[in-house]
Amino acid sequence: MSLKETLVRVSPYLIQNIGVTLFNVLQYKIRHGGDYKKFREYYVEVDKLSSTQIEDEIKRKKQIFFSYVKENSKWYKNYDFGCWESVKLLEKQEVINYLDLIKTIDEKEGLVSLTGGTTGASMKVIYTKQDMQERFAILDHFRAQHGYQLGKKTAWFSGKNLVTQKNIEKGICSHYDFINKIRFYSTFLINEKNFDAYWKSLNEFQPEFLVGFPSSVFEICQIAKAKNLKYTGKAKVFFPTAETVLAEHRQVISDVLGCKLVDQYASSEGAPFILECSAGHLHIHPLTGIFEVVDDNLEPSLSGQMLVTSFTTHGTPLIRYRIGDSITLADSSKQCECGSIFPLVERIEGRTNDYILSPTHGKVNLGNISNSTKDTKGIVCFQLIQDKIDHIEVKLVVNKEYDNAQESNFTSALRERVGDSVQLSINYVKDIPKEKSGKFRIVKNNLKVEK
Repeated sequence: MSLKETLVRVSPYLIQNIGVTLFNVLQYKIRHGGDYKKFREYYVEVDKLSSTQIEDEIKRKKQIFFSYVKENSKWYKNYDFGCWESVKLLEKQEVINYLDLIKTIDEKEGLVSLTGGTTGASMKVIYTKQDMQERFAILDHFRAQHGYQLGKKTAWFSGKNLVTQKNIEKGICSHYDFINKIRFYSTFLINEKNFDAYWKSLNEFQPEFLVGFPSSVFEICQIAKAKNLKYTGKAKVFFPTAETVLAEHRQVISDVLGCKLVDQYASSEGAPFILECSAGHLHIHPLTGIFEVVDDNLEPSLSGQMLVTSFTTHGTPLIRYRIGDSITLADSSKQCECGSIFPLVERIEGRTNDYILSPTHGKVNLGNISNSTKDTKGIVCFQLIQDKIDHIEVKLVVNKEYDNAQESNFTSALRERVGDSVQLSINYVKDIPKEKSGKFRIVKNNLKVEK
């Protein structure tokens, strides 16, 4: 925890909220200042462009970005971006170890962003202020298409660890930005024991929109569903961030909150954008960067790991960066009913190591694992931890609906997915800790992941 967060936690609650409000006002001033308005107008016009005009804009943005990088980054000064296949892949460890060579500006000139470090060490990147303003213009334009505007009541579930268990016992599970009408909820203490505080707060606040980790909102909704509770307000949209959205997330959140879930993909380090349209399909935004999808042999593929090149990373250029996420592209001939000509994505698979490795079944992906609970009642949340190829620890948080029959349903479904040669160690716990980032991981694969 940073000194700033520590000071906030020990201050009186009203002072904490004033501090959160002032901090947000300052952040929005930076993000929405400078060229932000110009970028908002630009991305409105982009939606009207023809395919030929889009291609011309992509060429223009490539030329500007690569020229800047060659001139300002020591790491890339000798690269030939005209010969794309010869451009070496950028690994996360290289960004961590050689940031001084890769970056084009100092920290004092730009804005520092830290990744959550969910699968390893946290990584630092530096944005130019203009890049940050463009990224928020893209994001705000996307959310505006689904009805959101800054100033509408919003519940935000992110990794800020400002609330203690003592606060929860007093009914305090969030902090409030008075000016922008945003209530920031702690994701670290969401569990069945603390459910009442979160549920009461949400229903009293009655947000129109929700933003944040899907696993956090899902956990609240999962507990509410088990208690036959439904949100009393009129939520319109939940915008998930930072985690892979599963089919179960969409169904349970929609059932309990009565709102739709609209997905988007980006990253703390600055990946290009994938955005969900009004028809419910995911589109690559080609003017935000280049997505390459490759198989394990780095050959082009419809489904596989992503290499990203982002046009909004002038401060810390990301070119052919192995980001650690996987997607499946739609067939290029497929047309979307929303009318957009942007490339379609079939689904976002998530982290490349969000899978269980079975000796008999191979890689069992996150979506398959999450479906293990479909016919089981009483599971609040669960986590699979794999340290050995033939052994999986299964942590389970359950409620009163869970009995021997439900255990049999769950273990049978899980066994069907991972095979009979893997030992399952079931461990019933009161709570499963979140990551340092505040995120929750269903799968923790600690086996060495081959690239």
